[in-house]
Amino acid sequence: MHKDCERILISESEIKNMVKNIATKINKDYQGKEILLVGLLKGSVVFMADLMKELEVDCKIDFMCVSSYGTSTESSGRVNIIKDVSQPVEGRDVLIVEDIIDSGNTLAFILKYFEAKGVNSVKICTLLSKPDRRVVEIPVDYIGAEIPDEFVIGYGLDFAENYRSLPYVGILKRSVYS
Repeated sequence: MHKDCERILISESEIKNMVKNIATKINKDYQGKEILLVGLLKGSVVFMADLMKELEVDCKIDFMCVSSYGTSTESSGRVNIIKDVSQPVEGRDVLIVEDIIDSGNTLAFILKYFEAKGVNSVKICTLLSKPDRRVVEIPVDYIGAEIPDEFVIGYGLDFAENYRSLPYVGILKRSVYS
């Protein structure tokens, strides 16, 4: 375990099982369709790569980079698109892949954004959800796990761009960010 980690919340093997369970549901729901996976950079990269390996449905990938945090541990509530998708989405089935849903502000913005672009459908897939932090109610179609209101790191999740490569999800020691 990393020295800045208070404790491991979700082990590497638990994550693998969560990813397989999510993929099974997606495969069932999108059977016979092609989906466009849109990963939200940077946190979703590890999860999306593992998820793609488990998918049996046809899929293409793209990425968006949006931010509402900067280097803070709290969402500003204002969403900035730093990088948009690079291919047309009109008439397509889009699956947004996120690492963690906190306030819901970012995803509420992105849902409206894609709907305005004329997608056939848009759903949300997240590894982790913090329902206690939700400010905006959004429909989340695929959830790996609901977690308590703790600052988590690992498996793509970061604090100030650190800890993304940890193979587990851990709770960051408060002393690191206070």
